[in-house]
Amino acid sequence: MNDKVRRLKEIIDNTDNLVFFGGAGVSTESGIPDFRSTDGLYNMKYKYPPETIVSHTFFVRRTEEFYEFYKDKMMALDAKPNKAHYKLAQWEKEGKCRAVVTQNIDGLHQMAGSKNVLELHGSIHRNYCTKCGKFFDAAYVKNSPGVPLCDDCGGLVKPDVVLYEEGLDNTIISKSIRAISEADVLIIGGTSLAVYPAAGMIDYFRGKHLILINKSSTPRDSQADLVINDSIGEVFGQL
Repeated sequence: MNDKVRRLKEIIDNTDNLVFFGGAGVSTESGIPDFRSTDGLYNMKYKYPPETIVSHTFFVRRTEEFYEFYKDKMMALDAKPNKAHYKLAQWEKEGKCRAVVTQNIDGLHQMAGSKNVLELHGSIHRNYCTKCGKFFDAAYVKNSPGVPLCDDCGGLVKPDVVLYEEGLDNTIISKSIRAISEADVLIIGGTSLAVYPAAGMIDYFRGKHLILINKSSTPRDSQADLVINDSIGEVFGQL
């Protein structure tokens, strides 16, 4: 355990009010591709750019092609939680971690046992008929041939994920801002802090210790008390 990880452990040992804010880097260690890294989705070759495919307009106009990409690249139903997910769930159980605010849509935090998870961008595990509102799980969508349709009314089933051009859920935003503003310790992990409005939420932090754990540097490194440039799973695995 190096000095930085030792310092991190010391901070965590002495708090009962930490909030974790996580991005794609938390899930890449579970085998889920992110968008921006060198082997991420933005650098793979598709007929359309990924940010176009996962837009509201594309979903409406080219629903079949949307679902081809979505099922293939964004529904990693075999993925399992990693050390970071399990450690956060453990801290919640111990009364240390008050909330996990995540930009990920994979549900791995809940699978690991975390209860208070605020999903800024929704979840692949919630899907609704746009006509009658019936709920469908991820397996139903994944296993539907082509475009998933409601088995009751035949309406189009849409994932409860925030696509480009769509706004974030105001209730989730409010809860996230409240959790961050009331925390003593804010740990930000696995995110380049490039995606807004999510990245701007850390401006509400007024606590004692801001900690950044990411493989590469971020625009907020100078504001942090502790910066660790390493994988979040590796770091949390040492604690």
